[in-house]
Amino acid sequence: MTPERKRPEDFLELVERAKRGRLKVYVGSAAGVGKTYRMLEEAHALRKRGVDVVVGIVETHGRPETAALLEGLEIVARRRIEYRGVTIEEMDLDVLLRRRPQVALIDEIAHTNAPGSRHAKRYQDVSEILDAGINVICAFNIQHLESLNDMIQRVTGVKVRETVPDTFLKQADQVVNVDLAVEDLLERLRSGRVYPEDKIPWALQHFFTPEKLAGLRELALREVAESVDRSLGAARGAAPPQRAGDGRVMVAMSSHPPRAAALLRKGSRLAGRLSTDWYVVYVETPQETPLRIDSEAQRHLLGNVERARELGAQVVRLRSSDPAKALLDFARTHGVGHLVVGRSERPWWRQLFGRSIVPRLLRECGDLDLHIVSARAEGEEGA
Repeated sequence: MTPERKRPEDFLELVERAKRGRLKVYVGSAAGVGKTYRMLEEAHALRKRGVDVVVGIVETHGRPETAALLEGLEIVARRRIEYRGVTIEEMDLDVLLRRRPQVALIDEIAHTNAPGSRHAKRYQDVSEILDAGINVICAFNIQHLESLNDMIQRVTGVKVRETVPDTFLKQADQVVNVDLAVEDLLERLRSGRVYPEDKIPWALQHFFTPEKLAGLRELALREVAESVDRSLGAARGAAPPQRAGDGRVMVAMSSHPPRAAALLRKGSRLAGRLSTDWYVVYVETPQETPLRIDSEAQRHLLGNVERARELGAQVVRLRSSDPAKALLDFARTHGVGHLVVGRSERPWWRQLFGRSIVPRLLRECGDLDLHIVSARAEGEEGA
């Protein structure tokens, strides 16, 4: 069921009592469902109520109905950046901050900014705007949510490179699903209201198939419903009830796992479904101190720690010569009910006599639920 559509004045009530900027996010299942259109409709409604609204950046993608809604709205001029002989236009963050409107509209927040920009990603621009006390209404498609990356690849066969961390969505004050039936979206595509005519055949054969769109729509509906549940729980000031034995989620991360990103996404999704906190725990053995670990493994470790924090985990480093015991002791003293580990691809006999800790965790995990994630199914590249 689609969450109830909020009136513009509902967001206005949040705006009027805010110190830090408030965030509203329109989430869609795919391009063309009407996210930008809905944002612009809301901007006009707020403007009629006397709210100072500006367009930070909006992409119309040549859609006449969307472009028509820009009329009458103040648009911040884009910043032009020269890169390798090409002129790239980006949102001008500094101009927007100096203009200091009550509400800024910002489209496609998974976008990667051009080299030379203050932030690598547009969602980071949005965070700075919110910190300055400016309220933001923004939009993105569900396939760009970081924790869904592996699932999106299984559903669509496409590896999405530009992602938004889950922590960004979790800080939103309002999350609205822009829903459209698969048949209606396909009709929009065929009539040229989503992509230019020369791109329609390719889209129909690849991303815009009924099965893939249905899967994306289901993911969007589920994610927004979970976001609404989290918001309602926060508003009540109480955590949602949990079944006995659910507990917190913990991901065990080694210094250089072959595909750690999928483990982190698994932990994030599991914690989200249980509405609970989660940990990412790294056990540093005497052989893996900063002075002894090789530079490539150190780079991977630091990158995965940053990714874990973006997904909302609390990262913990333990020191022990016995990783299995350290992980189990931490789990039992921190209310962990679910332990997520990666499955080694080495032969079983090498796992028994080598360094794999999974067999021991299976023997000694007790009442912990152990989730073993296959590395082959993750589809990661250089995680």
